[in-house]
Amino acid sequence: MRAAMNAIFYLLRTGCPWRYLRRDSFPARSTVCNIFRKFQRDGVWEAIWAELHMALRERMGREASPSAAVLDSQSVKSAEKGAVLTTKWVTMPASRVKGRKLHALVDSEGLPMRVVVRSGAIQDRDGAGLVLDKIRRRFPWLELIWADGGYNAWQVDVAVAKVPPPRTEIVKRSDNMKGVVVLPRRWVVERTFSWFGRNRRLAKDFENLAKTLGAFLALASIQLALRRLARA
Repeated sequence: MRAAMNAIFYLLRTGCPWRYLRRDSFPARSTVCNIFRKFQRDGVWEAIWAELHMALRERMGREASPSAAVLDSQSVKSAEKGAVLTTKWVTMPASRVKGRKLHALVDSEGLPMRVVVRSGAIQDRDGAGLVLDKIRRRFPWLELIWADGGYNAWQVDVAVAKVPPPRTEIVKRSDNMKGVVVLPRRWVVERTFSWFGRNRRLAKDFENLAKTLGAFLALASIQLALRRLARA
């Protein structure tokens, strides 16, 4: 099992195809794939991350359940055969790429609370409802959600109203700002996306299924937490 886990993290970090797993260092490809798929079906990756998330926050001197979060999305370009069924043109004017969207809710430390993978055609205001659905069951003390101007819509207000008492605070960019400006709170989730990008498997969407991409995102979060807890 330890060797299989090392192989899965190797796939995540290097982005190599399954058939290129080193036979002298890891178990058979079919063994590694079966373990990965079984854990994915049973929700094991998400369960591991939930435990590590609480442990890491407590190690940082924080409450296990965050009271504030940041909401944003990122467009991920698909590879040649990736996202066969759900690939559409991303509707953001500045992101005319074919791929999927990651709708992410992170805490004030940038640790992922929930990441939803959907078609690139789903706009931010519609993706908010997917991320916030039943979020209070997992994070009962959540009170405040920061978001950018793309979430300033009635669809977001409806999604937030279903999970009271959290309220939404829009962090807008001033018209006087020129160039790249670090905006309060919003930079936290952008840093999380850059953490994901350290893994070559997540640099592009190489997966045929959105659930598989979601599993690798959970693995990236697990890897991040394990390294931080090991150093503490």
